[in-house]
Amino acid sequence: MGTTKQRLSVFVASSFLDEVRAEFDEAFDARFHDGALGEDPLEVLRAESERGAHFDVLLFSLDVEMGDAQLNRLPASVRALATYSVGTDHVDLDAAQRRGLVVFNTPGVLADSVAENAIFLMLGAARRATESLELIRGRRWAGWTPTQLVGVQLAGRTLGVLGMGDIGGRIATRAHALGMEILYCNRRPADSDLFGAGYRSSAAALVADCDVLMIACPSTDQTRGLVDAALLAQARPGLLVVNIARGDIVEDDALIEALVEGRVRAAGLDVFAGEPAVDDRYFDLPNVFMLPHIGSSTLEARLGMGRILIQGLQDWSAGQSASNRVDP
Repeated sequence: MGTTKQRLSVFVASSFLDEVRAEFDEAFDARFHDGALGEDPLEVLRAESERGAHFDVLLFSLDVEMGDAQLNRLPASVRALATYSVGTDHVDLDAAQRRGLVVFNTPGVLADSVAENAIFLMLGAARRATESLELIRGRRWAGWTPTQLVGVQLAGRTLGVLGMGDIGGRIATRAHALGMEILYCNRRPADSDLFGAGYRSSAAALVADCDVLMIACPSTDQTRGLVDAALLAQARPGLLVVNIARGDIVEDDALIEALVEGRVRAAGLDVFAGEPAVDDRYFDLPNVFMLPHIGSSTLEARLGMGRILIQGLQDWSAGQSASNRVDP
């Protein structure tokens, strides 16, 4: 990336790893806000701008909401938004376009890490990881028995991927290596043939034919609340549900009821509606394997996310096209 400072001035509103901060600092004239004393980063940005500071770019992550109200508070000098995430549901893209703001995100670079985490969640749900960890860490394990914590084998079972995009495809590759058959549901069939994966035109058709439902689609008006009581009623007995996408795609009441009644065998969840708040009922369910939204939490993904934003902003500043520019 070189050592010459770019002319872009960037206000960094979220906290990042030291390695990522160093690369931002090398690439730009960066001002880092680390949430000191609980300050609102947008208030800090506004105050510094009123004192004469100039910022071309606001760089932030999922912890900073960028709705219409927040966009209206931005200084006039800000011309671009760079979100350190693939998802953009925390950004009002239409409002950003009305303000003439260019938006960048981080596609592709975290897909392998998220796919690995999806397999981890699927295995944890299938092999009763929550109960196993509680047993051994609670120092209550009395030794091996033939009936101890019997889970299910994934080899020979069918994975249904809801949203066969880049991440969904990488999940399918790994699941196929485990000996699973692959089905998927998209708005249209994929161009490439993934291990002979079968296409289903609706989520209901997918869930009726799979043993594991892997939720990997974006959160949109069409997908929010898609996994509800009506959909789960179409499922095979003993379904495993894994969500690595967004929490609001699943209706918590419906999933919890199905888990309690045994219609869904287990769930692996990395995302939650309203996170960091988690529905308290999940904590009481031993058949739920939960993680705190760590899908992209690898050093490789974190560095890759920073680098694609740096490259995109530098390309844009030089008048070139950027592969990670987001259109509403």
